[in-house]
Amino acid sequence: MKVSRKKRILTGDRPTGKLHLGHYVGSLINRVKLQHDYDTFLLIADVQALTTHWEQPELIRESVMDVAMDNLAVGVDPEVATLCVQSMIPEIAELTVFYGLFTHMNKLRHNPTTKAEALQYGMIHENGDLMTGFDQLTYGFFGYPLSQAADITFVRAHLVPVGEDQKPHIELTRDIVKKFNELYGRGKEIIPMPEALVSDVPRLTALDGGTKMSKSLGNVINISDSYDEIRSTVWKAVTDPQKIRKNDAGHPDICNVFKYHKIFNTEEDVATIEQDCRSGALGCVECKGRLTDVLHGMLAPFRERRKGYEAHPERVEEILREGTKKARRIGQETVAMVKEALKVDYFAV
Repeated sequence: MKVSRKKRILTGDRPTGKLHLGHYVGSLINRVKLQHDYDTFLLIADVQALTTHWEQPELIRESVMDVAMDNLAVGVDPEVATLCVQSMIPEIAELTVFYGLFTHMNKLRHNPTTKAEALQYGMIHENGDLMTGFDQLTYGFFGYPLSQAADITFVRAHLVPVGEDQKPHIELTRDIVKKFNELYGRGKEIIPMPEALVSDVPRLTALDGGTKMSKSLGNVINISDSYDEIRSTVWKAVTDPQKIRKNDAGHPDICNVFKYHKIFNTEEDVATIEQDCRSGALGCVECKGRLTDVLHGMLAPFRERRKGYEAHPERVEEILREGTKKARRIGQETVAMVKEALKVDYFAV
Protein backbone atom coordinates (compact mmCIF):
# COMPACT_ATOMS: atom_id res chain seq x y z
CA MET A 1 0.00 0.00 0.00
CA LYS A 2 1.36 3.39 -1.02
CA VAL A 3 1.99 5.70 1.94
CA SER A 4 1.20 9.38 1.43
CA ARG A 5 3.87 11.86 2.51
CA LYS A 6 1.51 14.81 2.31
CA LYS A 7 0.29 16.52 5.43
CA ARG A 8 -3.29 15.69 6.36
CA ILE A 9 -6.50 17.70 6.46
CA LEU A 10 -9.50 16.64 8.52
CA THR A 11 -12.77 18.47 8.18
CA GLY A 12 -16.38 17.43 8.11
CA ASP A 13 -20.06 18.08 8.56
CA ARG A 14 -22.87 17.14 10.94
CA PRO A 15 -25.54 15.36 8.87
CA THR A 16 -28.69 17.15 10.01
CA GLY A 17 -29.85 18.13 6.52
CA LYS A 18 -28.50 19.30 3.19
CA LEU A 19 -25.50 21.65 3.15
CA HIS A 20 -26.07 25.34 2.47
CA LEU A 21 -24.17 28.46 1.43
CA GLY A 22 -22.84 28.92 4.96
CA HIS A 23 -21.13 25.53 4.71
CA TYR A 24 -19.88 26.39 1.24
CA VAL A 25 -18.07 29.60 2.14
CA GLY A 26 -17.15 28.38 5.63
CA SER A 27 -15.36 25.16 4.67
CA LEU A 28 -16.32 23.53 1.37
CA ILE A 29 -14.40 26.01 -0.79
CA ASN A 30 -11.18 25.37 1.13
CA ARG A 31 -11.53 21.59 1.17
CA VAL A 32 -12.00 21.52 -2.62
CA LYS A 33 -9.12 23.91 -3.18
CA LEU A 34 -6.69 22.05 -0.90
CA GLN A 35 -7.61 18.43 -1.65
CA HIS A 36 -4.76 17.98 -4.15
CA ASP A 37 -2.16 19.52 -1.82
CA TYR A 38 -3.07 17.60 1.33
CA ASP A 39 -4.11 14.07 2.18
CA THR A 40 -7.73 15.07 2.78
CA PHE A 41 -10.27 13.33 5.02
CA LEU A 42 -13.90 14.44 5.14
CA LEU A 43 -15.78 13.08 8.12
CA ILE A 44 -19.57 12.84 8.21
CA ALA A 45 -20.08 13.28 11.96
CA ASP A 46 -23.31 11.37 12.52
CA VAL A 47 -22.65 10.64 16.20
CA GLN A 48 -22.22 14.34 16.91
CA ALA A 49 -25.44 15.02 15.02
CA LEU A 50 -27.20 12.61 17.36
CA THR A 51 -26.15 14.72 20.37
CA THR A 52 -28.81 17.25 19.32
CA HIS A 53 -31.07 15.07 17.16
CA TRP A 54 -31.16 11.80 19.12
CA GLU A 55 -34.92 11.64 18.63
CA GLN A 56 -34.58 11.83 14.83
CA PRO A 57 -32.27 8.97 13.80
CA GLU A 58 -34.08 8.70 10.46
CA LEU A 59 -33.07 12.30 9.65
CA ILE A 60 -29.42 11.50 10.37
CA ARG A 61 -29.51 8.39 8.20
CA GLU A 62 -30.98 10.28 5.23
CA SER A 63 -28.67 13.25 5.74
CA VAL A 64 -25.49 11.15 5.63
CA MET A 65 -26.16 10.54 1.94
CA ASP A 66 -27.21 14.16 1.36
CA VAL A 67 -24.02 15.51 2.93
CA ALA A 68 -21.88 13.09 0.93
CA MET A 69 -23.59 14.10 -2.32
CA ASP A 70 -23.27 17.81 -1.53
CA ASN A 71 -19.52 17.41 -0.99
CA LEU A 72 -19.16 15.51 -4.24
CA ALA A 73 -21.35 18.04 -6.04
CA VAL A 74 -19.17 21.04 -5.18
CA GLY A 75 -16.05 19.31 -6.47
CA VAL A 76 -14.66 16.97 -3.84
CA ASP A 77 -12.90 14.27 -5.84
CA PRO A 78 -13.42 10.79 -4.34
CA GLU A 79 -10.29 9.61 -6.14
CA VAL A 80 -8.27 12.18 -4.18
CA ALA A 81 -10.16 12.90 -0.94
CA THR A 82 -11.45 10.33 1.56
CA LEU A 83 -15.08 10.52 2.70
CA CYS A 84 -15.88 8.53 5.83
CA VAL A 85 -18.64 8.03 8.41
CA GLN A 86 -17.89 8.72 12.08
CA SER A 87 -20.04 6.04 13.70
CA MET A 88 -18.38 3.31 11.64
CA ILE A 89 -14.93 4.17 13.02
CA PRO A 90 -15.01 2.96 16.65
CA GLU A 91 -11.46 4.18 17.22
CA ILE A 92 -12.86 7.74 17.37
CA ALA A 93 -15.06 6.76 20.32
CA GLU A 94 -12.09 5.08 21.97
CA LEU A 95 -9.95 8.20 21.68
CA THR A 96 -12.83 10.27 23.06
CA VAL A 97 -12.78 8.16 26.24
CA PHE A 98 -9.01 8.49 26.63
CA TYR A 99 -9.10 12.29 26.17
CA GLY A 100 -11.83 12.57 28.78
CA LEU A 101 -9.49 11.09 31.39
CA PHE A 102 -7.32 14.21 31.57
CA THR A 103 -9.60 17.01 30.31
CA HIS A 104 -11.12 19.07 33.10
CA MET A 105 -14.85 19.80 33.15
CA ASN A 106 -14.11 23.52 33.34
CA LYS A 107 -12.60 23.38 29.84
CA LEU A 108 -15.86 22.02 28.49
CA ARG A 109 -18.01 24.34 30.58
CA HIS A 110 -16.49 27.51 29.09
CA ASN A 111 -16.52 26.46 25.43
CA PRO A 112 -18.44 29.31 23.72
CA THR A 113 -19.49 27.19 20.73
CA THR A 114 -21.05 24.55 22.96
CA LYS A 115 -22.83 27.26 24.95
CA ALA A 116 -24.18 28.89 21.76
CA GLU A 117 -25.54 25.57 20.55
CA ALA A 118 -27.06 24.76 23.95
CA LEU A 119 -28.83 28.12 23.81
CA GLN A 120 -30.02 27.43 20.24
CA TYR A 121 -31.56 24.11 21.26
CA GLY A 122 -33.17 25.50 24.41
CA MET A 123 -30.94 23.61 26.85
CA ILE A 124 -29.99 26.80 28.73
CA HIS A 125 -31.44 30.30 29.09
CA GLU A 126 -30.06 33.47 27.50
CA ASN A 127 -27.91 34.40 30.50
CA GLY A 128 -27.40 30.84 31.64
CA ASP A 129 -24.29 28.77 32.03
CA LEU A 130 -23.68 25.22 30.86
CA MET A 131 -23.47 24.17 34.52
CA THR A 132 -27.02 25.47 35.11
CA GLY A 133 -28.51 23.40 32.30
CA PHE A 134 -27.93 19.94 33.69
CA ASP A 135 -31.63 19.10 33.59
CA GLN A 136 -31.54 19.54 29.80
CA LEU A 137 -27.92 18.86 28.85
CA THR A 138 -27.00 15.32 27.96
CA TYR A 139 -23.62 13.77 28.72
CA GLY A 140 -23.03 13.34 24.99
CA PHE A 141 -23.74 16.98 24.17
CA PHE A 142 -21.69 18.42 27.03
CA GLY A 143 -18.71 16.29 26.09
CA TYR A 144 -18.91 16.35 22.32
CA PRO A 145 -15.95 18.76 21.97
CA LEU A 146 -13.86 15.79 23.15
CA SER A 147 -15.36 13.73 20.35
CA GLN A 148 -14.46 16.48 17.91
CA ALA A 149 -10.89 16.41 19.17
CA ALA A 150 -10.88 12.67 18.51
CA ASP A 151 -12.27 13.33 15.01
CA ILE A 152 -9.33 15.56 14.22
CA THR A 153 -6.64 13.42 15.77
CA PHE A 154 -7.66 9.90 14.77
CA VAL A 155 -6.04 10.51 11.36
CA ARG A 156 -3.37 12.72 12.98
CA ALA A 157 -4.49 15.76 10.97
CA HIS A 158 -2.26 18.81 10.58
CA LEU A 159 -4.83 21.29 9.21
CA VAL A 160 -8.56 21.76 9.88
CA PRO A 161 -10.59 24.05 7.57
CA VAL A 162 -13.38 25.48 9.74
CA GLY A 163 -15.85 28.30 10.08
CA GLU A 164 -15.30 31.03 12.64
CA ASP A 165 -17.72 29.44 15.12
CA GLN A 166 -15.67 26.24 15.29
CA LYS A 167 -12.39 27.87 16.34
CA PRO A 168 -12.95 27.19 20.09
CA HIS A 169 -13.14 23.47 19.30
CA ILE A 170 -9.78 23.63 17.53
CA GLU A 171 -8.26 25.49 20.48
CA LEU A 172 -9.52 22.79 22.85
CA THR A 173 -8.14 20.09 20.55
CA ARG A 174 -4.74 21.80 20.58
CA ASP A 175 -4.85 21.89 24.40
CA ILE A 176 -5.64 18.17 24.49
CA VAL A 177 -2.87 17.30 22.02
CA LYS A 178 -0.35 19.42 23.92
CA LYS A 179 -1.27 17.84 27.25
CA PHE A 180 -1.23 14.30 25.85
CA ASN A 181 2.18 14.73 24.26
CA GLU A 182 3.58 16.31 27.42
CA LEU A 183 2.17 13.62 29.71
CA TYR A 184 2.87 10.55 27.63
CA GLY A 185 5.18 11.47 24.75
CA ARG A 186 8.42 11.29 26.71
CA GLY A 187 9.88 14.00 24.50
CA LYS A 188 8.22 12.79 21.29
CA GLU A 189 5.25 14.22 19.41
CA ILE A 190 2.86 11.28 19.25
CA ILE A 191 -0.06 13.31 17.89
CA PRO A 192 0.72 16.27 15.61
CA MET A 193 -0.49 19.72 16.63
CA PRO A 194 -3.42 20.71 14.35
CA GLU A 195 -3.87 24.20 12.95
CA ALA A 196 -7.16 25.89 12.07
CA LEU A 197 -7.71 27.31 8.59
CA VAL A 198 -10.54 29.86 8.80
CA SER A 199 -12.32 30.77 5.57
CA ASP A 200 -12.10 34.22 3.97
CA VAL A 201 -15.82 34.43 4.82
CA PRO A 202 -15.67 32.97 8.34
CA ARG A 203 -19.38 33.40 9.10
CA LEU A 204 -22.22 33.94 6.64
CA THR A 205 -25.26 35.56 8.21
CA ALA A 206 -28.76 34.68 7.05
CA LEU A 207 -30.43 36.86 4.42
CA ASP A 208 -33.27 37.68 6.81
CA GLY A 209 -30.81 39.39 9.12
CA GLY A 210 -30.61 36.56 11.64
CA THR A 211 -27.22 35.31 12.71
CA LYS A 212 -28.20 31.66 12.45
CA MET A 213 -29.19 29.89 9.25
CA SER A 214 -32.01 27.41 9.77
CA LYS A 215 -34.18 25.49 7.32
CA SER A 216 -37.12 25.80 9.72
CA LEU A 217 -36.78 29.60 9.57
CA GLY A 218 -36.74 29.57 5.78
CA ASN A 219 -33.53 31.60 5.62
CA VAL A 220 -31.24 28.96 4.14
CA ILE A 221 -30.11 28.56 0.54
CA ASN A 222 -29.01 24.97 0.07
CA ILE A 223 -26.31 24.05 -2.39
CA SER A 224 -28.85 21.85 -4.17
CA ASP A 225 -31.66 24.46 -4.33
CA SER A 226 -33.42 25.17 -7.62
CA TYR A 227 -33.75 28.62 -9.17
CA ASP A 228 -37.24 29.04 -7.70
CA GLU A 229 -36.06 28.01 -4.23
CA ILE A 230 -33.15 30.46 -4.40
CA ARG A 231 -35.45 33.24 -5.58
CA SER A 232 -37.96 32.56 -2.83
CA THR A 233 -35.31 32.86 -0.11
CA VAL A 234 -33.63 35.93 -1.63
CA TRP A 235 -36.99 37.68 -1.90
CA LYS A 236 -37.42 37.42 1.88
CA ALA A 237 -34.09 39.19 2.46
CA VAL A 238 -33.98 42.23 4.73
CA THR A 239 -32.71 45.31 2.90
CA ASP A 240 -32.16 48.96 3.80
CA PRO A 241 -35.29 49.95 5.80
CA GLN A 242 -34.87 53.59 4.72
CA LYS A 243 -35.02 52.75 1.01
CA ILE A 244 -38.79 52.58 0.61
CA ARG A 245 -39.09 53.54 -3.06
CA LYS A 246 -36.84 52.50 -5.94
CA ASN A 247 -35.41 56.01 -6.46
CA ASP A 248 -34.61 56.59 -2.79
CA ALA A 249 -30.91 56.79 -1.99
CA GLY A 250 -29.83 53.54 -0.38
CA HIS A 251 -27.31 52.50 2.24
CA PRO A 252 -25.79 49.25 0.93
CA ASP A 253 -23.54 48.86 3.96
CA ILE A 254 -26.59 47.90 6.08
CA CYS A 255 -28.27 45.76 3.43
CA ASN A 256 -28.07 41.95 3.68
CA VAL A 257 -28.51 41.53 -0.08
CA PHE A 258 -25.47 43.71 -0.71
CA LYS A 259 -23.44 41.67 1.79
CA TYR A 260 -24.14 38.60 -0.33
CA HIS A 261 -23.23 40.48 -3.51
CA LYS A 262 -19.84 41.31 -1.97
CA ILE A 263 -19.24 37.64 -1.24
CA PHE A 264 -20.58 36.00 -4.39
CA ASN A 265 -20.53 38.64 -7.14
CA THR A 266 -17.61 40.11 -9.09
CA GLU A 267 -15.78 43.20 -7.81
CA GLU A 268 -16.86 45.14 -10.88
CA ASP A 269 -20.55 44.33 -10.41
CA VAL A 270 -20.34 45.03 -6.68
CA ALA A 271 -18.92 48.51 -7.36
CA THR A 272 -21.71 49.24 -9.85
CA ILE A 273 -24.43 47.96 -7.50
CA GLU A 274 -23.09 50.04 -4.62
CA GLN A 275 -22.97 53.20 -6.73
CA ASP A 276 -26.44 52.69 -8.24
CA CYS A 277 -27.96 51.86 -4.86
CA ARG A 278 -26.55 55.00 -3.24
CA SER A 279 -27.72 57.20 -6.13
CA GLY A 280 -31.20 55.68 -6.25
CA ALA A 281 -30.74 54.24 -9.74
CA LEU A 282 -31.11 50.65 -8.49
CA GLY A 283 -34.16 49.40 -6.62
CA CYS A 284 -34.23 46.56 -4.11
CA VAL A 285 -36.37 44.28 -6.31
CA GLU A 286 -33.91 44.48 -9.20
CA CYS A 287 -30.98 44.05 -6.80
CA LYS A 288 -32.53 40.88 -5.39
CA GLY A 289 -33.09 39.63 -8.93
CA ARG A 290 -29.43 40.14 -9.74
CA LEU A 291 -28.38 38.27 -6.63
CA THR A 292 -30.72 35.40 -7.51
CA ASP A 293 -29.10 35.15 -10.94
CA VAL A 294 -25.59 35.21 -9.46
CA LEU A 295 -26.35 32.45 -6.94
CA HIS A 296 -28.20 30.38 -9.53
CA GLY A 297 -25.25 30.64 -11.91
CA MET A 298 -22.83 29.53 -9.21
CA LEU A 299 -24.94 26.63 -7.94
CA ALA A 300 -26.21 25.29 -11.28
CA PRO A 301 -23.08 23.18 -12.03
CA PHE A 302 -23.26 21.72 -8.52
CA ARG A 303 -26.89 20.73 -9.01
CA GLU A 304 -26.09 19.03 -12.30
CA ARG A 305 -23.20 17.06 -10.77
CA ARG A 306 -25.41 16.08 -7.82
CA LYS A 307 -28.08 14.68 -10.14
CA GLY A 308 -25.59 12.07 -11.35
CA TYR A 309 -25.01 10.86 -7.81
CA GLU A 310 -28.72 10.98 -6.98
CA ALA A 311 -29.32 8.65 -9.93
CA HIS A 312 -26.69 6.23 -8.62
CA PRO A 313 -26.79 6.20 -4.79
CA GLU A 314 -24.93 2.89 -4.81
CA ARG A 315 -21.89 4.79 -6.11
CA VAL A 316 -22.08 7.19 -3.15
CA GLU A 317 -22.40 4.28 -0.74
CA GLU A 318 -19.33 2.63 -2.26
CA ILE A 319 -17.33 5.87 -1.91
CA LEU A 320 -18.30 6.06 1.77
CA ARG A 321 -17.59 2.38 2.38
CA GLU A 322 -14.09 2.45 0.87
CA GLY A 323 -13.27 5.80 2.47
CA THR A 324 -14.38 4.59 5.89
CA LYS A 325 -12.23 1.46 5.56
CA LYS A 326 -9.18 3.58 4.71
CA ALA A 327 -9.82 6.05 7.53
CA ARG A 328 -10.35 3.28 10.05
CA ARG A 329 -6.99 1.69 9.22
CA ILE A 330 -5.30 4.97 10.12
CA GLY A 331 -7.45 5.27 13.24
CA GLN A 332 -6.31 1.81 14.35
CA GLU A 333 -2.69 2.91 13.95
CA THR A 334 -3.36 6.02 16.03
CA VAL A 335 -5.12 4.12 18.82
CA ALA A 336 -2.25 1.61 18.94
CA MET A 337 0.21 4.50 19.40
CA VAL A 338 -1.98 6.11 22.07
CA LYS A 339 -2.40 2.83 23.97
CA GLU A 340 1.33 2.21 23.87
CA ALA A 341 1.93 5.69 25.30
CA LEU A 342 -0.70 5.08 28.01
CA LYS A 343 0.86 1.69 28.87
CA VAL A 344 -2.40 -0.16 28.23
CA ASP A 345 -1.16 -2.27 25.31
CA TYR A 346 -0.99 -5.43 27.43
CA PHE A 347 -1.25 -8.16 24.81
CA ALA A 348 -2.69 -8.90 21.39
CA VAL A 349 -6.29 -10.14 21.19
